[in-house]
Amino acid sequence: QVQLAESGGGLVQPGDSLSLSCAASGRTISSYTMGWFRQTPGKEREFVAAIRGRAGTKYYGDSVKGRFTLSRDNAKNIMTLQMNSLKPEDTAVYFCAADPRNLILSAIWAGQMDSWGQGTQVTVSS
Repeated sequence: QVQLAESGGGLVQPGDSLSLSCAASGRTISSYTMGWFRQTPGKEREFVAAIRGRAGTKYYGDSVKGRFTLSRDNAKNIMTLQMNSLKPEDTAVYFCAADPRNLILSAIWAGQMDSWGQGTQVTVSS
């Protein structure tokens, strides 16, 4: 099983940008399905973005399309989420996840992945 560690969270103002990283160890992630999810207290976990398998097809949640960009550096075994034009409603704990399977889209949205990081807090507030 791959181990994941998120970093890059913090406190920013509305309209600012922030970049989150997910460092993977124990396995090479180039063929993995990987994703970002977020959660706030009292709410269900929300799909943010994902990259599927070796082909690297990317998917985004409706609330972040056009603002967030996911990338993966296979040489460094790191997945990055660039978040622009941040809004207060983006405030959440962000988790990265990974699975060795080439998951179908419904499984990706549902977060049916084997490995999860510990999460990093993102707070958007003026």
